[in-house]
Amino acid sequence: MPPEILSNFSRCTVESVLTSSITVWHKEKDLQFVKDYQPQNREVKHLRVLLHGPAGAGKSSFINSVDSVLQGRVTGRALTDTTSDKSFTKEHKTYKIHKGPETFYPFAFSDIMGIEEGTGNGVCVEDIKLAMKGHIKDGYNFNPRCVISENNPKYNMDPTLEDKVHVLVCVIDADTVHRLSDASMKKMREVRLAASDMGIPQLAILTKIDEACPEVERNVRNVYKSKYLKKQMEGLSVTLGLSPNCIFPVKNYHSEIDTNDEVDTVILSALKRILESGEDFVNYL
Repeated sequence: MPPEILSNFSRCTVESVLTSSITVWHKEKDLQFVKDYQPQNREVKHLRVLLHGPAGAGKSSFINSVDSVLQGRVTGRALTDTTSDKSFTKEHKTYKIHKGPETFYPFAFSDIMGIEEGTGNGVCVEDIKLAMKGHIKDGYNFNPRCVISENNPKYNMDPTLEDKVHVLVCVIDADTVHRLSDASMKKMREVRLAASDMGIPQLAILTKIDEACPEVERNVRNVYKSKYLKKQMEGLSVTLGLSPNCIFPVKNYHSEIDTNDEVDTVILSALKRILESGEDFVNYL
């Protein structure tokens, strides 16, 4: 076993002990909640969830994973790339998930270019702010060096409540929390503060938990026993200023050919909280 893998294995197995009461897994209950969900605000047909975070953290993969859970099979509509640390997503794109042949679930994910270190790399923070306000239309190709102009045909001058973001979700790789640069963290913090000014609820998703902890790779249920993952969540909480109960560890589907209950459960747990947060926002504007 390579030294770096051995080190990671030792770190995780030694610290993988029960840290709280036994967690009850509510896959069927959460799945039913998602299937029954409907925004009470009649101005909103689809609750809009904006995913942002470092390039390669798993934003597009999370969209695919939610789609996989709800379709009951592994899907891959949102294109991903595993060979680069640069953002593979270049344009603003909204993903709706089929509920039936001609119907969709009443929520949608907005996927954008990832945050990267340094000026002129990754999505502009100002573009994320404009996206939250509903000013950026689907199909806009992000320019890392400049913000979208009001003269751009993809600029939405008069966004409706439906166009605006109702939940902001920061997506971060579980094993890179302690290695994120100050510049990247500063950008994510700026986005968070802007969302706070708009009253938009914010959550975070910690992805690739199986790669961060071998015990979780062996059994996803060990996610609630891992002190290492707990430490990463606490570190993210301190850095971004998010409450720990707003941070959800998730394993995305990436190498599997079939769905399974354990992976479905952690994804549904995060999705349920996302929908609840967005529902509160659109009802108390």
